[in-house]
Amino acid sequence: MLKRMCTAKIANAFITKAELHYEGSCGIDASVLKAAGILPYEMVLIANVTNGRRFETYTIPEPKGSGAFCLYGGAAHMGAPGDEIIIMAYGYLNETELKKFKAPRVVRLAAKNALA
Repeated sequence: MLKRMCTAKIANAFITKAELHYEGSCGIDASVLKAAGILPYEMVLIANVTNGRRFETYTIPEPKGSGAFCLYGGAAHMGAPGDEIIIMAYGYLNETELKKFKAPRVVRLAAKNALA
């Protein structure tokens, strides 16, 4: 049996841009994606701490070191610049993988969405 587990989490992130007229997704600083082990175009769940909304979308890499966390397309309705968000990635693990799994990789950001 496969179990869906939270494999990675980015915490203390703040939206820097929301643009409605775009194909849709969430742009994230590529260096933060790499630190969290989340791939470009991977599906993620985003929890908006500021307004309580939760939604799924996929990631798009933004320039490394930019601190960018952008909501594009329909996702732009789910938050505004300055809102705090948590980004979570999930994976399906089999029984062997579950025995080795300890916890998700967590990246907690410093001021201006910088890696701590």
